Amino acid sequence: MAQLFIRRPILAWVFALFISIAGIIAIPFLPIAQYPKVAPPQLTISTSYPGASPQEIYQGVTRLIEDELNGVEGLMYFESTSDTAGQVSINATFQAGTNINQASVDVQNAIRRVEARLPSAVASQGVTVEEASSGFLMFITLTSTDGTMDEVALGDYLNRNVLGELRRIDGVGRAQLFSAQRAMRVWIDADKLVGLNLTAADINSAITAQNAQVAAGQIGAAPNPVSQDLTATVLVKGQLTDTKEFGNIVLRANPDGSSVRLKDVARIELGAETYNFSSRLNGQPSAAVGIQLSSTGNAVATSKAVTAKLEELSRFFPSGVAYSVPYDTSPFVSASIEKVMHTLVEAIILVFVVMFVFLQNFRYTVIPTLVVPVALLGTCAIMYATGFSINVLTMFAMVLAIGILVDDAIVVVENVERIMAEEGLSPKAATQKAMRQITGAILGITLVLSCVFIPMAFFPGSTGIIYRQFSLTMVVSILFSAFLALSLTPALCATFLKPIPKGHHEKRGIGGWFNRKFDSLTNGYTKTATGTAKRAGRMMVIYLALVAGLGYLFINLPSAFVPDEDQGFLIVDIQGPPEASANRTLASIKQIETIFKADPAVKDIVAIQGFSFSGNGANAALAFVTLKDWSERGAGNSAQDIANRANMKLFGLKDATTFALSPPPIEGFGTSGGFSFRLQDRNGIGQAALSAAAAELMQKASQSPILTGMRIEGLPDAAQVLLVIDREKANTFGVTFADINNTITANLGSSYINDFPNAGRMQRVIVQAQDRDRLQVEDLLKLNVRNSSGGMVPLSSFAIAQWQKGSPQVVGYNGYPTIRISGAPAPGNSTGAAITEMERIASELPAGVGYEWTGQALEEIKSGSQAPFLFGLSILFVFLLLAGLYESWSIPLAVMLVVPLGIIGSVLAVMVRDMPNDIYFKVGLIAIIGLSAKNAILIVEFAKDYYAEGKSLLDSAVQAARVRFRPIIMTSLAFTLGVVPLAIATGPSAASQNAIGTGVLGGMISATILAVFFVPAFFVFVLTLMRTKRPVTEHEEKQEPPPEATQTHSS
Repeated sequence: MAQLFIRRPILAWVFALFISIAGIIAIPFLPIAQYPKVAPPQLTISTSYPGASPQEIYQGVTRLIEDELNGVEGLMYFESTSDTAGQVSINATFQAGTNINQASVDVQNAIRRVEARLPSAVASQGVTVEEASSGFLMFITLTSTDGTMDEVALGDYLNRNVLGELRRIDGVGRAQLFSAQRAMRVWIDADKLVGLNLTAADINSAITAQNAQVAAGQIGAAPNPVSQDLTATVLVKGQLTDTKEFGNIVLRANPDGSSVRLKDVARIELGAETYNFSSRLNGQPSAAVGIQLSSTGNAVATSKAVTAKLEELSRFFPSGVAYSVPYDTSPFVSASIEKVMHTLVEAIILVFVVMFVFLQNFRYTVIPTLVVPVALLGTCAIMYATGFSINVLTMFAMVLAIGILVDDAIVVVENVERIMAEEGLSPKAATQKAMRQITGAILGITLVLSCVFIPMAFFPGSTGIIYRQFSLTMVVSILFSAFLALSLTPALCATFLKPIPKGHHEKRGIGGWFNRKFDSLTNGYTKTATGTAKRAGRMMVIYLALVAGLGYLFINLPSAFVPDEDQGFLIVDIQGPPEASANRTLASIKQIETIFKADPAVKDIVAIQGFSFSGNGANAALAFVTLKDWSERGAGNSAQDIANRANMKLFGLKDATTFALSPPPIEGFGTSGGFSFRLQDRNGIGQAALSAAAAELMQKASQSPILTGMRIEGLPDAAQVLLVIDREKANTFGVTFADINNTITANLGSSYINDFPNAGRMQRVIVQAQDRDRLQVEDLLKLNVRNSSGGMVPLSSFAIAQWQKGSPQVVGYNGYPTIRISGAPAPGNSTGAAITEMERIASELPAGVGYEWTGQALEEIKSGSQAPFLFGLSILFVFLLLAGLYESWSIPLAVMLVVPLGIIGSVLAVMVRDMPNDIYFKVGLIAIIGLSAKNAILIVEFAKDYYAEGKSLLDSAVQAARVRFRPIIMTSLAFTLGVVPLAIATGPSAASQNAIGTGVLGGMISATILAVFFVPAFFVFVLTLMRTKRPVTEHEEKQEPPPEATQTHSS
């Protein structure tokens, strides 16, 4: 192949240009993301049962739906929350790669089977199934700049004019409104009802009867007599539209002609549909929408589309209404990709410098440098074809690939230059000879490197997705590199290089000085290599000692999943005391806002009262704190530093427990960093026993030095009033149980009666007792129920109220009542150690209590067990390939022995910088396996040829090592310097860059330094060892008489 392109250089250019053009066309269409879609797809099932207690909701609604979910295909785990606000939400997580649309249909069918058994209040509202990720992509808030619109007006405007538009945007999975639209609120006065002998049920039925749509038909509609020449539609105003009309609803017409109207017994206003949520932006009341990404959406594109849509809609906003996007996670993605782009450019420049120093000739340096952009553009084209995105992983693969790309070209150029200098051939003849020598080596290197990365691509689960993006990008760029090394590089060498006059290597000036120094280094190296090769046995002992040390260090490396990043924002989880009202929670939010406002690194703070990741309720709240850009913050102001500073002050707040947390590094694995643990009631031991077990677990965990930040995610037990109804007494009074139910629901809970048209939208009519009639337990017992003979009976005559403690929410995980516990490893410990510690503590709990892991911890446990298998597979692949390539079992062994030498460096570098064994480290290790084998192939390939030519084993090894010393040092230096920018990166996504850079850098340094001394020894030792059992196979194939030299040396 190479010979063809040496003869036809234009053809080589044509191929290279084709590849480049394909890449240039593909780049604008490549989506940008931080990580590939790693998190498993999720569906959220939600409904509400207003007024019911969490336990009733869990048993009567949630459990029924959960039981049906069990059979859905591809379901991994599901978690449900049922809370005091009457909300039910079930998050179902599916296997990675599940088609989420199909899963959604399956879930809806499962719900349909159970719908008939759900309470009527739930069935009338419906059960919604939405696809969404667990974290928020962005928050949008509307505020009134001139104070003319209150929260409800803003919420209503948002719901009418903005929410629908946002939901239509591609990539938006769910848009959650954290305020309410308007509704007709009817506030009943209980005392007046009793005086007029009316009940809540009378009001409900009157509204239902008098606020109704009438389909009246037409006059003169066909069939009609011939004489009829006119038809008209009859309109009857059945539905009422404003408070005045509702006030005039007749509840009872008296015989004397007077009547009792709704306004006589109730106050009617246009209020909010629910009062569960309120949101604030930088201390101003506002209406907020939280946007979650769909499982297929792209963060950067969706965020841009949402902002563009808001810009367009803002032209129609009423005066005094302004929007802002105080929280958006996508700038971090763009910033980190931009950062890696810079690293890429830096790497290319560094590689160029190294080559220039070694080759001291601009023409030689340009050739390998031309290969890099062509191969990378080709990779982009393939990425577009396979649906990959530009993300941190594919970019890392490209940065690592640069070193490898240049390698192949350097090997060619260096060999051509050596032949021209030593044999004085013309560039074309030298190139032809050089290509005959090294085509095998290049193919060998390419196959080995591709083989190392290919097993990664077949990994299951979400870690597989991470590895796949990385490995395929690597393999594709390596294949392009090899293709170019056999086409473009030789064509350029033959046409572009100038012939070298004899003695060219004796340059003057700096270049000459460098050459002389390097030659003396080579000579020194050759002496040492001869020494090591002669003492091959001793070298093997040293080698085994190194490998044993490596094994010990490797086992003791702490493990983790991915490093935590400074993403530019914090999440603050706020919990008031269990019984706290919304007003008390709001007071705590104001204090928290003040604390963060005082920090100079904080830009915006959005607070939402009534909602938190632990659960919804009057005492819960959540705040999102956006920090200023990385460049504006200065030292000591990383997200973690700010969180630590804030936490010191937050712990001082009396009326709320508050944590500032970093968001999880991979979007979709849980809502905050650390690990998520689920303590389950497996044997029906009851909520009290489960809570006791959780308390015992927390108490033991707090004493453990490995764990920190342990907290129960969820709301603590709160006061409840149990109304005990004596049914016999109630019957004696002639009161039916259904009437008691209706009375309590309408007065305390709220009854959704029907809808009314309001400015072009249907909105709800809701009946509830006015606030002063539902403040105390006494108010509850004063409520009256009408008996069968028409008299009014107060509840107190047949019921008593008892106070008790109970859980304000019931959490289920995989169908078992559960307590959610989360925490983090103490500084200096890894998540792996924390997981083991939690399992140890949990095993000491009483019988009937089980546990499961979820989210990132679950993924880590799964990926940890797969890694050793992966490494083994990679090494085996390389060995088999080399065996096939060299038609020998012994030569590949000499190459494979090098692998641990590279791994030693990686492990040491990571230990020195206190980093864990995470996904990036594993990816780096696999790269090192291939690269260390590459150096060995270069030496062994030449040694094998010299050996076949009849030189002794020792001479072949040393001679090969001497010839390949310069290109090995050069390619390794080029690669090492290419990775340096990763290892020392700062700013966005620095943690991942350091994680991958450190391991690869350390590994490359040790692989190069140790390999050049050990490989000659390996070659001599292995071949001598194998030869004794199986003499002269090599030479029978070569059809040459075996040279006697073989016997002259024994180790």
